[in-house]
Amino acid sequence: MAVLAETLAEIRPADPRALAEARSHHDRLTKPRGSLGVLEDVAIRLAGAAGVSPPPMPEPAALAIFAADHGVHARGVSPWPQEVTVQMVANFLAGGAVANAFAAQAGVPVTVVDVGVATDLPEAPGLVNHKIGYGTADLSRGPAMTVDQAVQALEAGILVARNLMATGARCLITGDMGIGNTTASAALISVFTGKDAAEVTGRGTGIDDATHERKVGIVRESIRVNGLSGDLPTELASGLKAPSEALRALAAVGGFEHAAIAGFILCGAAARVPVILDGVIAGAAALVAAALDPAVTDHCIAGHRSVEPGHSAALDQLGLRPLVDLELRLGEGTGGLLAHPMVCAAVRALREVATFDSAGVTEKPV
Repeated sequence: MAVLAETLAEIRPADPRALAEARSHHDRLTKPRGSLGVLEDVAIRLAGAAGVSPPPMPEPAALAIFAADHGVHARGVSPWPQEVTVQMVANFLAGGAVANAFAAQAGVPVTVVDVGVATDLPEAPGLVNHKIGYGTADLSRGPAMTVDQAVQALEAGILVARNLMATGARCLITGDMGIGNTTASAALISVFTGKDAAEVTGRGTGIDDATHERKVGIVRESIRVNGLSGDLPTELASGLKAPSEALRALAAVGGFEHAAIAGFILCGAAARVPVILDGVIAGAAALVAAALDPAVTDHCIAGHRSVEPGHSAALDQLGLRPLVDLELRLGEGTGGLLAHPMVCAAVRALREVATFDSAGVTEKPV
């Protein structure tokens, strides 16, 4: 756990002085106060995260798509066969997925990380191998993974983030791929928010009413079987779990990609590099990261709001407001990629727009 412990030790909350300076500077720019709405909040937030105002430009960005399979797929929670995970990995590497198209539009390189695909993958440019196992166990029958495996996956995400930042990335975007991973996401979100499975379990890649009802039942079953309901401490539902409890919950009902994304987020926060979160899988992972250190949320931007109900629950728990709400439910990092240019624009405004004094523009009388 040395890598994880080192990373957690480096995380700091937003700097209050930088926040105040950014807020004050925004109020002096040649525009009515507050006229850029949420974009002003984004720039101020990034100043606090970076510890300096104005904050550095969050570019270049890098997208990491963490791929893994899930044992709970055997319970019929998805209409898609499990081999789609490995097939989509090949599609990412060939440049044929929606994430690739959106990444090309934003000028963002794509890295695919195998943390638990159910088969061995051939070496390929853009593919990083951090395989923890050949898919998780069925979380509805017992723990999806061991705590040691959860830590290994967390540290895999940390190492991926470190490598991307070492090669110049100044903004990290989360991506995911794994048939069945919305079931694990719903279980994690239910555990970390205290909401019932029915409130946070969506239809994933598209399921009918009967399958959805079964999926809700399986999420409830996974929480009960793993001893994560009933006599939970108050901290569990508040999202302020002790690290050991957070790791146990992650291992019980999470996926390898959830753990890796949580580590990816933690590493960005430790380096004061902003992390743009994608959809419900990233939201579930961010709940884990925030349970390990609540200050991590100061370094996150919610790229979008997924139509998955659990994503709204996760964002509310994290206190994050999404930039884009386009009824997306694809994953892969697509929502984060769409949001990145908006994040850059928000920072550019704070860095480059003239003040009333410098531009010789008369300010509105008080």
